[in-house]
Order: sequence, then C-alpha cells, then structure tokens
Amino acid sequence: MSRKASGTAKPRITLTAADYEKLTALTEAAMHTMPDVAQELSGELDRAHVLAGGKQRADAVHMGCEVDFRDDTTGRVQTVTLVYPHEADISKGRISVLTPIGTALIGLPLGQSIDWTTRTGETRRLTVLQVRSPATTEREPV
Repeated sequence: MSRKASGTAKPRITLTAADYEKLTALTEAAMHTMPDVAQELSGELDRAHVLAGGKQRADAVHMGCEVDFRDDTTGRVQTVTLVYPHEADISKGRISVLTPIGTALIGLPLGQSIDWTTRTGETRRLTVLQVRSPATTEREPV
C-alpha cells in the first residue's frame, strides 16, 4: 500500500453524519476488492470531524457536491462531482469517492490543500477552490 510521502500534517476534514455512516459501510465492503483505496478512505474517516445529524458544513466537500480544485503540481483546475462508485461517470465529471482523488477530496474545506498519491504512486497536491451543493448549482438567479 502506498502512503503519503510528504511529512506534512493532513488538514482537518468535516463530514456529515450521513456521509460518515455510508462511507464507513462502503469502506468495509471495499476492503476485499480495493484494499489500498479502502484503507486510505478508512484513514480519512478516522480523522474526520463528524457533524451532528442533519448538519452540514457548506464549504467542505461532501458527497454529491460539485467541487473546483487545482492540481498544484500542474496548475490545472478541474470541476467534478463527488459520488458513490455506482454513480461514477468520468465523462460527466462524476468521480467516485473510492478513487485516490475522490478520497483526497472528501471532507476537505474550501481553500485547503492535501497531498495524495496517484494510482501510479506519484505524490500530488490539490487545493479546493470552490464547493457547491447540488441545490446551489441548479438554483435560478433571484
């Protein structure tokens, strides 16, 4: 299994109680089929601040949200929606939380950066630039 090569401490992440519960079950189910990514996600869950039922931090990446992030290595900015594996469709920008980048993004607050390891073992750094809830992206201007 690959671990983060950097000695930098990971930023604090925040999850809703519902996301935490579903992601814990997903991690347990994926331990046999995708052990590296499942262990990485499990580590993220272990250090997460879990909000009380029904509460959500609007500026933290959560399941179903749209997020703009920058690959600090290349400077490339991407917009993706973080989803569960069965909803993933890279052609529509829907990335699974059970990918290295999805695991890196979950719970990360606006403006924070994190080091993550690609499937090829390369260490990269990303920064969250914007977080939008599904309701926010579909809302008409007032």
